[in-house]
Amino acid sequence: ASMRQPGTKPDPLRRQRQMLGAVAMFEFFRGASVVLMGLCALALVHKDVWLYAESLLALFHVSTDRRSAQLFLDFADGMTDARLWAAARIAFAYSALRFTEAYGLWKGRTWAEWVALVSGALLLPLEVHELMRGLSAVRGALLVGNLAVVLYMLHVIRTNRRERRNAAALGAAS
Repeated sequence: ASMRQPGTKPDPLRRQRQMLGAVAMFEFFRGASVVLMGLCALALVHKDVWLYAESLLALFHVSTDRRSAQLFLDFADGMTDARLWAAARIAFAYSALRFTEAYGLWKGRTWAEWVALVSGALLLPLEVHELMRGLSAVRGALLVGNLAVVLYMLHVIRTNRRERRNAAALGAAS
């Protein structure tokens, strides 16, 4: 319970700033996880990716007889240095967008609210497609988290637009 003076109302802008800070942290960690994936791709350049993939399956006790394991090994076998470099570049560009968005949201910038809304909305079809390929807790959590961010950003943008319109009307009336 918060310590408020009797008769004072909660500050809705303060609550909004807290929520935007939480979204900023979510986007920061999403960017950081993709940076790690990009670094992993770079670490595999000039290496036998198939051998690493086979070791990873063994580490997690996944039988190479399973169809999914065979697909994973086939994917690893087809991985070239050029593809690894491309994957790293995409990962770092995506992370830069997420870090920029996180900074803007943390600082309460209107442009960041729009970036969060648009970039999150553009990812929704991809996340739904991934969920259709196979239901998993991670895929479900990513979809739910991203949908929550998109809906919250839509709410924030609409609320702030209404506030600015009301402020402009009050300014014009005086």
